Amino acid sequence: MPMTSQPARIEWGHDALTVVLAADPSGPVRLITIDAAGPGAGADAIPEPAQPLVELLVAGEGSAWSGPRQVESAAGARLRYAAHREHREGGWTTLEIDQVDDVAGLGVTSVLRSPLGVAAVRAETTVQVTGPEPVTLHAVSSLATGAFRPGTSGADGIDVLWAENDWLAEGRWQRQALRERRLPDIDLETHGKNPRGALVVASHGSWSSGEYLPAGALVDRASGRAWAFQVEHNGAWRWEVGERLDGVYLAVHGPGDADHQWRHTLEPGQEFTSVPAALAVGDGGLEAAVAALTAYRRAIVRPHPDRMALPVVFNDYMNTLDGDPTTERLLPLVDAAARAGAEYFCIDAGWYDEDGAWWDSVGAWEPSATRFPNGLGEVTDRIRAAGMRPGLWLEPEVVGVRSPLADSLPPDAFFQRDGRRQAENGRYHLDLRHPAAVAHLDATVDRLVEELGIGYFKLDYNIDPGAGTDAKADAPGAGLLAHNRAHLRWLEGVLDRHPDLVLENCGSGGMRMDYALLARLQLQSTSDQQNPLLYPPITAAAPMAVLPEQSANWAYPQPEMSDEEIAFTVTTGLLGRLYLSGHLNRMTADQFALVRDGVDAYRELRPGLAASVPFWPLGLPGWTDGWIALGLRRDGDSVLAVWRRPGADAVTELPLPHLRGATPEIDVLYPRRLPAWPHAWDADAGVLRVDGAVAAPAARVFRLRHTDGPIRTDRERGETR
Repeated sequence: MPMTSQPARIEWGHDALTVVLAADPSGPVRLITIDAAGPGAGADAIPEPAQPLVELLVAGEGSAWSGPRQVESAAGARLRYAAHREHREGGWTTLEIDQVDDVAGLGVTSVLRSPLGVAAVRAETTVQVTGPEPVTLHAVSSLATGAFRPGTSGADGIDVLWAENDWLAEGRWQRQALRERRLPDIDLETHGKNPRGALVVASHGSWSSGEYLPAGALVDRASGRAWAFQVEHNGAWRWEVGERLDGVYLAVHGPGDADHQWRHTLEPGQEFTSVPAALAVGDGGLEAAVAALTAYRRAIVRPHPDRMALPVVFNDYMNTLDGDPTTERLLPLVDAAARAGAEYFCIDAGWYDEDGAWWDSVGAWEPSATRFPNGLGEVTDRIRAAGMRPGLWLEPEVVGVRSPLADSLPPDAFFQRDGRRQAENGRYHLDLRHPAAVAHLDATVDRLVEELGIGYFKLDYNIDPGAGTDAKADAPGAGLLAHNRAHLRWLEGVLDRHPDLVLENCGSGGMRMDYALLARLQLQSTSDQQNPLLYPPITAAAPMAVLPEQSANWAYPQPEMSDEEIAFTVTTGLLGRLYLSGHLNRMTADQFALVRDGVDAYRELRPGLAASVPFWPLGLPGWTDGWIALGLRRDGDSVLAVWRRPGADAVTELPLPHLRGATPEIDVLYPRRLPAWPHAWDADAGVLRVDGAVAAPAARVFRLRHTDGPIRTDRERGETR
């Protein structure tokens, strides 16, 4: 990389974002400011953080200060500015910064991109060997910065948010002061050294959200400034928040050696690019940063007809057929789903099963002859005749150990460890680096689309094979990363061949919920949770991690439910993608009408869904909270779902500061045929007081229309949340 004349500062961005980097000759490039405002935002008025933009761990060298942190790396500290370039194209602005490490013989390019008008930046790092010797990488940061109120106050007054994630208990967001969580005040000034510890959140195995969501946030309680971030990877990742003498830092990584058995050797001239990460900033508290990240997510999602249509999907699985479909069971459901207003009908697991023991025999994906005596086409034809498009459940990356495919595909088309094909929970894992694996899946999808007219696939992923595969890879984590990237290429190829095909992302519910996949796929199953009382906190938290128009929240009303219970579970599906199930064909006329009213309410909401931003009047939901609320707002209108669970007080107060001083029109959008909840509006306080009125569980969806002129933002009022 040729050296150019060196600027002391690089200021880059657009009218909604300013990023300032320091490029001093004596040290590595540093990202010192990220501001939700245009150029000239006063970045020089604060102390400069010393955290380098890039952290780089290589074989033979570690860090300057031992501990669990992946910062203060020896190679990262040696990087020096070489050049930078800016350009705008397709609604994005891009900054590329070149640095060199002459000792290790490395060139590093950081690529920062931002959609115009959005206070968010996407970052990734490319490392190239420029010297004569190979270099083995142990960790490469995607983004590292100390641009979080730098100075001697350090972590004081800064909250961190992270989301614990588990099967059936997705999106449990936690918020805690950094000082209480992992960064106690140890009097750094007296010691004159950085601490050793940090708050480290990392994935393990192949589920990107199997333990935690690949996202987080920081909030400065005093100023109201907040930052929300995500790791855009469908495999292993890590982020850490720590403290230095000069303030708080964030470092975001993909896979690394310490957490994921990832190592990658580059020969001279070869290069490696990290997984992408994104950081958004807002000056109105957490919700402002989430709004910026929401706008950014919309900018990266692949164009698709589904993004505007947002059709109602009926799926036969949840609390209904439970993976045991037959022609006899499906046809009445097909007719009922169509009458309820569904536009897609997805036949879930079991459609390929002949003997009732399909878990370890899957892989060929041929329709069952015993379940469908006249062929599966009889059911898919009925779906189309009813005015819906047919869909199928598919778990493409696995082959059961009893499947004929286990013997017909070559051994190196599967994940391996130590020379042996790895079995997990009765399945082998396909390695999509191998052309035979890709050819098998391409042929499967094309056959089902062409022969059965399938317009929708629910793509599931129910095993975690561990660190990865060491076949043709420097380490298991490197094999997994290469497979993850091949998986994305395969999905892109499917959509290139079938541009109207709708693909649902499901991984045992929400075990693979990330924006590597969601930038490509159309909707995300948020959970497998079958208890309707436990689903509301999952639904309400979902927009922290997934766009509302991609959040497929199950609504599974049943004939044995009371009317209030039916309304409760239908409400769970309304402020995202309505994902319907349940024995609708067995309902009374009044019960069915209550479900159909919910579908009609969703259809009223969906034209604005893809332009709305979320808010939480009661804060992010706790797993056991009695009252839960999620709002979506667009321009002057807001929609608010409110759930009351058993044991909750009869009355709750919902702060709506964005409507303070206004007199909105308030009505119940759903359910209109059940008793209304008494409510009162305090305009001065901006608080909606709601009386549950009936025994829990119960839920209502309120619509609030603003009629008093333009709404001021939280920042304009000087308020934070």
